[in-house]
Amino acid sequence: MYLLDPLRDPRWNELLLRHPAASVFHTPEWLEALRRTYRYEPVVLTTSAPEQLLTGGLVFCGVSSPLTGSRLVSLPFSDHCEPLVNSMEEFLRLLSGVKQQAARSKFKYVEFRPLSLFPAPEAGLEQSETFCFHKLDLGLTTAELFGRFHKDCVQRKIQRAQREGLVYEDGYSEALLGKFYELQKMTRRRQELPPQPLAWFRNLADCMGGKLKLHVVSKDGKAIASILTLRFRRSLVYKYGASDKQFSNLGGTQLLFWTAIEDAKRDGLLEFDLGRSESRNQGLIQFKDRLGATKSTVTYWRHSPFPAATGANNWKMEMAKRVFSRLPDAWLTTAGNLLYRHIG
Repeated sequence: MYLLDPLRDPRWNELLLRHPAASVFHTPEWLEALRRTYRYEPVVLTTSAPEQLLTGGLVFCGVSSPLTGSRLVSLPFSDHCEPLVNSMEEFLRLLSGVKQQAARSKFKYVEFRPLSLFPAPEAGLEQSETFCFHKLDLGLTTAELFGRFHKDCVQRKIQRAQREGLVYEDGYSEALLGKFYELQKMTRRRQELPPQPLAWFRNLADCMGGKLKLHVVSKDGKAIASILTLRFRRSLVYKYGASDKQFSNLGGTQLLFWTAIEDAKRDGLLEFDLGRSESRNQGLIQFKDRLGATKSTVTYWRHSPFPAATGANNWKMEMAKRVFSRLPDAWLTTAGNLLYRHIG
């Protein structure tokens, strides 16, 4: 077993260009944004010696927290992170090394977030959480994609947005980031959660460069909806969305997704990764269903000496939401700045 630094070892980036399961969440740019914002240090465990071609590996970040416990996560704040292996045997061998590392460092648990890998029983992993996952095939024509949208909830919303004369902008400028973040704070307030730190989005934009795009629509000079997308190889990834609810009837969010799809088609991209959705968030799941996306299940897996206390975590989250719902906006933003590095 060997450890390598994915931020400095060029073999990691070379592997990402070859391996079919690699995603934007494996990239040095994403890992560097995590390091800058939350001080998570990424590491890759591999069976390839330093002088050899890198053929596979598991990437992790250590999350050290006196509040939530120390653990290894692959990867924090990432919707999915497939183990870059070539067989179940290779995964089991690397998993053995991960377990040894976790025992030496006295980690509370190790968490994997694969997109499709289903560990063999001998892996000794337990299910942690499950999510709905949506992906849109961009191999269809633009007309076919539009035709698969829900007629009332998507097609007519897009047409309404076009009649309303909403102004569309995209890029990754500081001005667009400011508009996006104001909408993000509104959205998180509705969800009774603190917003992620502004530094996270600023670092992500700085690290990803042109691979990140902020899409914003405005009405009469006021930003009313925004999404943040990432690109990797021939995939577009939807990562964050935000809106001003009082303008939701204008179809701004639907227009944003449609414009992103049209741009992706022009650039020759093959798929639109719409990300994970919590199973209880039926509104978001239904929205993605109505875009004509394919739905599947993503399962997170843990190795831990302690059983996963899912019910207890849900109870704690509900209690936290009650507190967050009562905080003034400035305090809620401060809470996000302080707490997110402990969540991972």
